[in-house]
Amino acid sequence: MSAESTDGNPTDRSPPVVSVEGVTFGYGDRPVLEDVSLDVEPGAFLGIVGPNGSGKSTLLELVLGLRTPDAGSVELFGEPASSFDDGERIGYVAQNVAGAAREMPVTVREAVRMGRYPRRLVGRFSRADRRAVERALDRVGIADVADRRVGRLSGGQRQRVFIARALAAEADLLALDEPAVGVDARSREGFYDMLADLNAEGLTVVLVEHDIGVVTTHATEVACLNRELYFHGDPAEFVETDALGEAYGANHHVLHHDHS
Repeated sequence: MSAESTDGNPTDRSPPVVSVEGVTFGYGDRPVLEDVSLDVEPGAFLGIVGPNGSGKSTLLELVLGLRTPDAGSVELFGEPASSFDDGERIGYVAQNVAGAAREMPVTVREAVRMGRYPRRLVGRFSRADRRAVERALDRVGIADVADRRVGRLSGGQRQRVFIARALAAEADLLALDEPAVGVDARSREGFYDMLADLNAEGLTVVLVEHDIGVVTTHATEVACLNRELYFHGDPAEFVETDALGEAYGANHHVLHHDHS
């Protein structure tokens, strides 16, 4: 329900961080998404789940303006995603980025500092830039390895480097595509606890994830996808519906497992 002013008229409110309206997309003659609509409000933590090949990563790429829908529209912060140019407001952690980061010949602090490039004025980094970097390192718990080479970190630590880079940029939206693939179970649980904490501080998160238990445990809302959208709403309601079985085409149960 939208807020109203004292005279009964709706008050101004921020647009959704993400607005997807009637989106259809295919690769050639192979349809991937059909008539998908959903909004992500500021401060939400949306987990997108679905079987392999269901269009999860494609939807995220459409949201980020990396692809253009065949039909429908996608907006970021009230502007068309395809022409959105305020890139520092978005932090994107692509699939298997932690694996690729093994070859990065820079320190953790140098990698995180890259997040300040869009905001930096010409010349040296300012005191505000340095403070933002150190604050980001602290928030994701890697300040103690800030001078270590990224390639020498564990997979879970490398993932945190990319989260810290987005935080250093002061992003309003953090978008992640199966970020913990290849990360050990203990590090995975700590990683998702960290995302939940950042979301609780106000960061909007959109996560593509194959582990349904992770999403129903940590996200504030779930989108279940397999070409079309089968469910979008509260995780507790999701586990009580038939959406999971319908999307996966089989009996599929949500496992709430302890990763510790």
